[in-house]
Amino acid sequence: MRITRRIALPAAVGLIATTFGLCPAQAEYPDHPVNFIVPWGPGGGADLLARTTGKIMAKDLGASFPVINVPGATGMVGMTKLLTSPADGSSLAVLIGDTYSLLSGPHPAFTEDQVVPLGIFIQQPSGLWVNANSPWKTWQQFVDAAQKKTMKVAILGFGSADDITINYLKTKGLKLEGIPYGEPDLRYTSILGSNADALYEQTGDVRSYFDGGKIRPLIFFYPHRLDIPQFNNVSVGNEFGYDVELPQFRSIVVKAGTDPAIVKKLAVELGKVAQTGEFKDYLKSQYADPNSYVPMDKARVFMDAWLKEAKKFRAETHMGIK
Repeated sequence: MRITRRIALPAAVGLIATTFGLCPAQAEYPDHPVNFIVPWGPGGGADLLARTTGKIMAKDLGASFPVINVPGATGMVGMTKLLTSPADGSSLAVLIGDTYSLLSGPHPAFTEDQVVPLGIFIQQPSGLWVNANSPWKTWQQFVDAAQKKTMKVAILGFGSADDITINYLKTKGLKLEGIPYGEPDLRYTSILGSNADALYEQTGDVRSYFDGGKIRPLIFFYPHRLDIPQFNNVSVGNEFGYDVELPQFRSIVVKAGTDPAIVKKLAVELGKVAQTGEFKDYLKSQYADPNSYVPMDKARVFMDAWLKEAKKFRAETHMGIK
């Protein structure tokens, strides 16, 4: 009987504690490291966003945000990792415009409602860059050359915003061939080793090459010229009658079904991050739009409008319209 009583006593205490609300409080989220999935290799813009925001969040939340690089398939390998993880806030992911543009295709690998955007954190104009020693000093010179011979353009992947824009330009009489490079550094250096004639990329990701005088932009696909001294003389697409504008954006998302309280906490915390001097310096260092941040309550609308444009141009180029 003594053994039985000794075993029963803790159970009885537990029952009493549960009945009268005496159980230890559940640990506050996050009480363990939160994986920050980056669907690209180290060194790219998505990687830097995760490391920057994760470091700032860690200060307030008291938990680490280790970056997990999972490159492949225009970001889908990493997104699959998120979507097959528990919806418990243990994982975040960087979802960029190029991956989101895959949803404009006929058989998307995931749908909009499978993720919850916590906000848009960086927006950058994309454009075509060439080797600083190339013979093309202006966009018009490049156009003249591309009307006579096929130009190889380094892009992120098929179905990406890069690919959609290149296909659009082909409908304007340019002979272009998109060459996908999954690894950021290989894509950036493709025009340095003459593996490609031009590079489709956003401003910040190639800053070191631009600042080092190795490459230069010929055109940006953005509503207006950039209010940045280094780029205010670079033409934008609408000056040549192009209406394609799919600027790169990077959002941070969690898997749909995550506890709303966790979603709200992460969104609020990331909103604080976006207002810090450290994050604003990061945007400046990336030649990004200083008004990049879009809060959670407006992020879905932003992404839906962007995807609508991607679907429009994808359909038009596929059908040979324009």
